[in-house]
Amino acid sequence: MNEAKNLPHVLPHIPAWVDEVILVDGNSTDDTIAVARELLPDIIVLQQEKRGKGAALYTGFSAAKGDIIITLDADGSADPGEIPAFVGALLAGADFVKGSRFMQGGDTTDMEWYRKLGNWGLLRLVRLRFGGKFTDLCYGYNAFWRDVLPCLNLEQATGFEIETQMNVQALRADLNVFEVASKEFPRIHGTSNLRTFPDGWRVLKTIVRLGISPLPKVPTRRRTTAGLQQPSI
Repeated sequence: MNEAKNLPHVLPHIPAWVDEVILVDGNSTDDTIAVARELLPDIIVLQQEKRGKGAALYTGFSAAKGDIIITLDADGSADPGEIPAFVGALLAGADFVKGSRFMQGGDTTDMEWYRKLGNWGLLRLVRLRFGGKFTDLCYGYNAFWRDVLPCLNLEQATGFEIETQMNVQALRADLNVFEVASKEFPRIHGTSNLRTFPDGWRVLKTIVRLGISPLPKVPTRRRTTAGLQQPSI
């Protein structure tokens, strides 16, 4: 939403071998769509119907046709040059790959101390309840095979809690989860829509809800050796 000034720092840096780029627009009032189409004439532009980051991502997931789906913020905080690391981990056998700002090689210059503290506390709660060895929880740079999408059950996550929903559901479905180091930068223009305490509360409620809900069904894999060699992204 209203990322016209940031898109020139993002879209041109997406690797040329990516087959499909989807931009989900949240009723922008600036030139976001026009700028996107000027930078990438083949870009697919969708309008989200519901409010919130989770609703926007789910809109994109529902339309994606590639074997691999990658989530990337449009504000310049994530480096598209890291995409090969995510794809490489999937090709090496991971079902779900999450970026981490806190493992060796990762970093963030866009996170206040109280957000780091909150992320740390929520992460410990997830590890205590669901296991896993995550080093980051609430980060928007993730990649996964499209055939695991059904077990993530993302329809219920409409806001910033969607990353937590994805990460926890991947654990509960016993998917092969892998982390890659990622560096997060401050958004280049504009202000974030993240609200630290209300959105943190939504994340906490998501963890509690998933802790008492039935386990997700794991979909049947349909990947072939040929598909692993040259998947669409």
